[in-house]
Amino acid sequence: MASERKFVTENIRRVLLKEYVMSKVGRAGFGGLDVQRTPMGTRVTLITERPGLVIGRRGEAIKSLTKAIEEDFNFNNPQIEVQEVENPNLNAQIMAEKLANALERGWHFRRAGHSTVRRIMDSGARGCQVIIAGKLTGQRHRTEKFKEGHIKYCGQAKLNFMAQGFAAAKLKPGIIGVTVQIMDPNAKLPDEVEIIPPPPVAVAPEAPVTKEAEATAKAEEKKADEAVQELKKTAEGDAAAQAKARKPRAKKKEGEAGPKLEGAPEAPAEPGVPGEPKKAVKKRKKKEPEVAVAAQQTEAPKELPPAQQPELPAQNPPAEDKKEG
Repeated sequence: MASERKFVTENIRRVLLKEYVMSKVGRAGFGGLDVQRTPMGTRVTLITERPGLVIGRRGEAIKSLTKAIEEDFNFNNPQIEVQEVENPNLNAQIMAEKLANALERGWHFRRAGHSTVRRIMDSGARGCQVIIAGKLTGQRHRTEKFKEGHIKYCGQAKLNFMAQGFAAAKLKPGIIGVTVQIMDPNAKLPDEVEIIPPPPVAVAPEAPVTKEAEATAKAEEKKADEAVQELKKTAEGDAAAQAKARKPRAKKKEGEAGPKLEGAPEAPAEPGVPGEPKKAVKKRKKKEPEVAVAAQQTEAPKELPPAQQPELPAQNPPAEDKKEG
């Protein structure tokens, strides 16, 4: 338990040192603090936007800061090193402080949030998120988020590539908290795979063709041609043999009967003169029904035979014959 308590007290002391330095170096644009223990003492690296304000005239400001760190926080022989930020727009702590100052000056929270996100993304960040929480428009607390690009919320990728800064804006309704998260432009995520093409294969130089190799190649070509010719000849011979084996079928003569089978009944002889060829019987074409009806109407009525004539009623003899009788 003694070692665990030691770690907890050491971290608490570093957090208090960070808050103290932030309050003292607020105008210079505080960007971060790094504390390292060395055999010679404690090295404190301070990252700011304007290092001139931290150092002060003839180093007076940095000397007073070093004395306060040694006496108030019990660091052995502190050595403060001031570094300038390469790109302030990609530093999360600096951008959070600038956004808080804008809110204190009276900027609308939406305008301030969108302008901060645009400024960060234009500087080359892969993604950023701005969270403003507090009494923004009324007496009720609410949270507004502005984000753009690629953002990681958890996992090792967040610990490695996401930088976070926090600042507080003091307004009349209350304190508004500002959190800014920025993804490093050089971050390489685990799902980004780069396919390396295979190296080019060195082609061996072709060996010079000798006369012996040419002679052997020609001999092989000649043998292949001879084999092809032999195959063609054999194929032609087989085709001729098959054609001879197939004899043409004899045609039947007119009036000649086919081969008679044993036990088959004889066909009845047709009437007519033996030895004479059969005459072809012409079939009369049937007339169309309309033409036949017209022909029947034009023909004269035929006289019926006496047997089929209808009997007529007997006529009275003339009056002269009666008188004579």
